[in-house]
Amino acid sequence: MPRNSGNAKRRRVTLHMVASLDGFIAKNDNDVAWLETAGSVYEPGVSISEEEAAAFVKTIDCYVMGSRTYEHALELGWPYGDTPAVVVTSRQFPRAKQSVEFYSDDLNKLVDEKLAARHRNIWLVGGAMLCQRFLALGLVDEIILTIAPVSLGDGLRLFGGPPVEQRWNLKKVVAYKNGFVELSYSAGSL
Repeated sequence: MPRNSGNAKRRRVTLHMVASLDGFIAKNDNDVAWLETAGSVYEPGVSISEEEAAAFVKTIDCYVMGSRTYEHALELGWPYGDTPAVVVTSRQFPRAKQSVEFYSDDLNKLVDEKLAARHRNIWLVGGAMLCQRFLALGLVDEIILTIAPVSLGDGLRLFGGPPVEQRWNLKKVVAYKNGFVELSYSAGSL
């Protein structure tokens, strides 16, 4: 259930993730190269131009991620630009960018006090355990789940933690030419 007090009213936390058809977000070794595999073209699907994608990314005020996602993002050449990013970890890392800060305290405080005071559009981009903790604490207001047209058979699951029952309201479904399907949900109530 989303938070509705103080600054929390102004902030929105979006959990954004890409998963395989069988529900995995990465292989067991954290490999996500399968995301780059070209599939067949779905003709009725839509495509997004680089300009549209860049304009959309500019609407994101802050990214939140775990340490493995941070390491992977650095390997990719840091796709988050200069947008502020918080890495939730108890591990020690050198700060590779001025826009990155590290956090290891209470997640409720992080979202409802620290981030909500400065950011409205907060995107949670991984990893699996951090996303599961956010969901269990009711800190996610919206889920954007993109399903890739591939089965992995095994790996890291987004929804693999302790069971938390929550109702989600479907807002939008978009099918893309590359065969990916994006499902957007907002938090509901039981």
